[in-house]
Amino acid sequence: MQRRRILQGAAVAAAAALLPASARAVAAPAADTDYPEAQWYPASASNYTASNRPSAYPVERVVIHVAQQTFSETIGIFQNPAKQVSAHYVVRSGDGLVAQCVRERNIGWHAGNWDYNTRSIGIEHEGWVDQPSYFTHAMYERSARLTADICDRYGLTKDRAHIIGHHEVPGSDHTDPGGNWDWVRYIRLVNLV
Repeated sequence: MQRRRILQGAAVAAAAALLPASARAVAAPAADTDYPEAQWYPASASNYTASNRPSAYPVERVVIHVAQQTFSETIGIFQNPAKQVSAHYVVRSGDGLVAQCVRERNIGWHAGNWDYNTRSIGIEHEGWVDQPSYFTHAMYERSARLTADICDRYGLTKDRAHIIGHHEVPGSDHTDPGGNWDWVRYIRLVNLV
């Protein structure tokens, strides 16, 4: 049994070594993430506003994004202090891995609208709006579990009034998550949790 654990640990370490340094998770206890299934990939403190939500601002919605980047590139952008952007979570396409980049008490800079940033949790998804092959079952399922958990913790109704696309944020010039995002499927999965 111990040999198996050593081999499993070696396999995980080898896989992690394949990621660029900027996209590797920082070893942190599970308590350092708000969502127990998330891994901690911290954004630069220059890319979000420290706060004390929900005391400072109520969380009223979840904003769904498609990054127009790969998972590791998205993490790298959030970790680059010059980029001035972040979301609370990033979901990987292939296996649905959930990365937390900003604590939920803090304000991610993801919506392009300060009022919406202060009152929402942002979830980026690896991929491109015009490449639906990135929207895998694993991605939908893991993202929906994350969204359901957020809705449960903040008392949000699991509907399209409280789970919106980036394109629905007032003043947004973005189109994500785009016409290939299956909202019916996504909301159904959120409500199955």
